Amino acid sequence: MDMNNKPTFDPKEHQHLRYNPLRDSWVLVSAHRMKRPWKGQVEKPPEDNIPRHDPNNPLCPGSVRANGELNPEYDSTFMFDNDFPALQPDAPDPGSDHHPLFQSKAARGVCKVMCFHPWSDITLPLMQPAEIRKVIDKWADLTVELGATYAWVQIFENKGAMMGCSNPHPHCQVWASNFLPNEASLAERCQRDFLQKHGEPMLVQYARMEAQAQERVVVENEHWLVVVPYWATWPFQTLLLPRRHVLRLPDLTTQERDSLASIMKRLLTKYDNLFEVSFPYSMGWHACQALGHCTIIQDLHCKYRCQPNMLLPRAPTGSHLNKNMSHWQLHAHYYPPLLRSANIRKFMVGYEMLANEQRDLTPEQAAEQLRKLSEEHYKVKKAEGLKLKLAPKFSG
Repeated sequence: MDMNNKPTFDPKEHQHLRYNPLRDSWVLVSAHRMKRPWKGQVEKPPEDNIPRHDPNNPLCPGSVRANGELNPEYDSTFMFDNDFPALQPDAPDPGSDHHPLFQSKAARGVCKVMCFHPWSDITLPLMQPAEIRKVIDKWADLTVELGATYAWVQIFENKGAMMGCSNPHPHCQVWASNFLPNEASLAERCQRDFLQKHGEPMLVQYARMEAQAQERVVVENEHWLVVVPYWATWPFQTLLLPRRHVLRLPDLTTQERDSLASIMKRLLTKYDNLFEVSFPYSMGWHACQALGHCTIIQDLHCKYRCQPNMLLPRAPTGSHLNKNMSHWQLHAHYYPPLLRSANIRKFMVGYEMLANEQRDLTPEQAAEQLRKLSEEHYKVKKAEGLKLKLAPKFSG
């Protein structure tokens, strides 16, 4: 209480709004709601006894997929065209619009599936850093390959049945489109506006400030930082950021790619350890796209100075020609739905759908819970404990 007997604001007890500068929107934080008893839906825990190889699983090596194609006996990453794509390269144009309320545009692209590993019973936090590095390298290659043709390349992973994943085999998807999707367009506008107003890329400044404060940092290393963002919506949402200004995955150095593999493993291990379950989430990369060729651009009116000879992507034709893209910063979002336990999730319904995004614990509380968790995976720890228990005991 203050001198006037008014309660002193406590973010853990009093609802408040937080601004999300990446989406130009507000989030309602109501941490006191965690005190309410839960009488709602309880989720079924993820299946834990997944066979290492199932010949009937269309993602396994040597299996036949729905279109009749035979997968190779791959031993690392494996990429193929999605058998049921949401985007196709040769879709016809819907034609011209005749009314502002009934607009349509051509949508063309490709959809690919990328398997991380030949085993079905493994996930990224249980893979070796060298194996994760191969995934990162493939992501970078795809960004270049598809970005030469399409306006946007979206790399994303849906992990767990709770996030709509229909196959437990470790994999992600890559959708490339001839249009800029809504979320990418919003991130583009917000980052560009921030640079124009403040003279420095938004997420470069944000990463530096979070690294200094440490309040919402979950894990960090020499090249990367993971935080529960100040404006997080999902309970244990995180934002993965490079420490230097970098636009795209292909621009990462060898050391940065190794560091990325390490920090991904550490973060995802903590996720799994939180409720000792294979933690569901949707994640994806947002990056400035390599729309064709690259050129060196220097904005003489920009207070922020990019690295010398930094390659800034530009489109070969159209409105993006010679457009400075230094407002962009590479980053990845992780959106996990679990809230209180392995079987109680956050629902984005009702108020969240019709009025405003809302969360039930502060980002600082979420970061603290994740930060204090072990970086040894609970399955590895249990396996080692079982080995010790079953090991023969010798007496002297």
